Amino acid sequence: MAGKFYAVASGRKTGIFKTWAECQAQVKGFSGARYKSFQTLEEAQRFVDGKSEQKLKTSGAEASTGFKPEIVIYTDGGSRNHGNRLGQHVKSNDKAAWAFLAVKGEREVAKSGSEYGATNNRMEIMAFRNALMWLDYYRLNDKRLLFVLDSKYVLDAVTKRWLFSWAKKGWKTASGEPVKNRELWEEVLELLKKFKNAKYVWTKGHADNYGNNKVDRLLNEEMDRM
Repeated sequence: MAGKFYAVASGRKTGIFKTWAECQAQVKGFSGARYKSFQTLEEAQRFVDGKSEQKLKTSGAEASTGFKPEIVIYTDGGSRNHGNRLGQHVKSNDKAAWAFLAVKGEREVAKSGSEYGATNNRMEIMAFRNALMWLDYYRLNDKRLLFVLDSKYVLDAVTKRWLFSWAKKGWKTASGEPVKNRELWEEVLELLKKFKNAKYVWTKGHADNYGNNKVDRLLNEEMDRM
C-alpha cells in the first residue's frame, strides 16, 4: 500500500522500512519481535523510539499499591536448543543468555551476558542475581525498586518465599529433591537481605511492555553473537 511505513522496534535490525519484504526479513523467526505498520512517518518513528508505549509500565503495581518506584528493573533470560525433545537435557553447545535493564527517569542502564549449555531457568536467575549485584554495588539497594519479571519461576521463589523454605530444608524442594541452580539461589538469598524497599511484579513476555521487550532483545542479540 502506498504511503505505508513498516516500523520495527524489536528485530534483527530496528528502524523504519518502506516494504513488507524488508520488514519481514528483520522479524521473521526473531523471538520477541515487535513491528507495526503506520500511515505516517511520525507515528512509525514514535513506535521505534518506544514513545508509543509506557516506558515504566508497572503491570498495575503503582495503581493498586500506591508504590512509586525510583528505579524500575526488568530482567529476562533465555536459551536456544538444537532440536531437543521435551524432557531431554540441554546440550553443551546450546546458546543461552541473560539481560537486565534499570530505568530511572530518562536514564537507562542495560547489562547482558551469555554462556553455553545453560537452561532457560538458570538464565532467568542469572539476570535477576546480576541485577541485584549491580544495584548493591552502586549502593542503590535502599531506593524504592520495582522488579518486573516475566519468569514466574523466579518471581514465586522470591514473593512466595520458596527460597527461605529451601534454605531451611537444606536446599531441598517440598518433594525432597535437590534445588537446581542452588549456588545461584544462595547468592540471591544473601543479596535480598540488603533490599528492604523492593517490590516485584509479573509481566507477560513478548507483549507490549517496553522494558521486557528490550531485555528480550538484548539477550537474543547476545545469542546471535555467540
